[in-house]
This record gives sequence, C-alpha cells and structure tokens, in this order.
Amino acid sequence: MKTIKLETTMHVYESRSELPADLHALLAEAEQAATRAYSPYSHFQVGAAILLNNGKVFTGSNQENAVFPSGLCAERVAAFAASSAYPEVPFSKIAVTAINPSEPLKEPVSPCGSCRQVLFEYERKFGQPLEVLLAGQDGPIYHFQSVAHLLPYTFHAGFLPK
Repeated sequence: MKTIKLETTMHVYESRSELPADLHALLAEAEQAATRAYSPYSHFQVGAAILLNNGKVFTGSNQENAVFPSGLCAERVAAFAASSAYPEVPFSKIAVTAINPSEPLKEPVSPCGSCRQVLFEYERKFGQPLEVLLAGQDGPIYHFQSVAHLLPYTFHAGFLPK
C-alpha cells in the first residue's frame, strides 16, 4: 500500500478592501444576487456571479422548493444561464457568497459537491481554469485559482465508456 497526499492552495484576503477591483466587483454582483434568493425554507440566501471571457456577468441565487431535491443552488443557476446564453464562451471567474439572517457569516461559504462537479465540468470543457472566490458576509475571502483546487480528485468524462 502507498499513500497519496492531495493538497490545494488558496489565497486569503482578510477583507473586501484588499481585493483587486475586478474581484471586488464580481463579489458585489454575487452579494446582490443573494438578496434575490428564493429561500422560504432554509432562509439561507446564496448568490453567485460568473464572469465570462467576453466580459459578460451572469448571476444566480438559490431557488428552493417544498420538494427539497427540486430546488437549485446559486452556482448552478448562474452557470446554466451563462452556458445557455453563450455556450462557447469560457467562464473566467465565479464569486459565491451567502446571507444567513440569523447569524452573519464570518467565514466563506463553499459550493456543495454537485456545484463543484458542475463547475469542474465547465472548467474542463473550456480547457482553462475557472477562478473561484468564496466569501461570507464578513471576514476573510478565499480565492482559488481553479475549481480543481476545490475538487482535487474529480470524476470526469474520461471515466465514461467511449
């Protein structure tokens, strides 16, 4: 038996004021998107903003349903909208944040496994890294250079029959 160690790297900005202008603007779009969430059950509002290589920004917010598996996360709402409008334009960056009305989030929120897998699929489709910015309502902001850093051992189309 041998052991394989998987590692990842992220940059940590201590506050929004440290962010470069482009990341600050993208995060502001995600924060605005979070306010448009439909979350009558969890009351947890998530917003995402995706910047495409053509400069267009697509936002998404979580959309809940009483039949819980029927809802959709903010990241996938934004990704599917962007891909539907511009199917051949690569994604450059995504910012994700959330609002917890009962206790402000002091650490970054992270995409669920399904969203990580979907974002990785787009990263692989376009053959370029998709930068990921994660924030709470306050506190540090995490910046990953690639979705693969969030999901280091991924399932991908290479496993499927040809």
